[in-house]
Amino acid sequence: MRTPNATSIVAGVTIGTLVACGVVGPPVPPENVGVNATILQQKKREILELNQREAAEAVESAELPLDPALQGQDVNLPPLRPVGTR
Repeated sequence: MRTPNATSIVAGVTIGTLVACGVVGPPVPPENVGVNATILQQKKREILELNQREAAEAVESAELPLDPALQGQDVNLPPLRPVGTR
């Protein structure tokens, strides 16, 4: 039986460490990580949604003329009558 030399031990430990740690990539800049970055992304998203909503409301209000007969309900229902009274 052969005894392992120092080179094979170092190679085994290095390969084991690389496999155990996963893929080594470039570091993530701190501007893209953390609570402040998340808050800024959410604020930008909310501003975009608000602008889209306002644009949609402007288009919708321009398309539909207001008819006074349709102000109450979408469907005209019969008037309520009391039930069970004499």
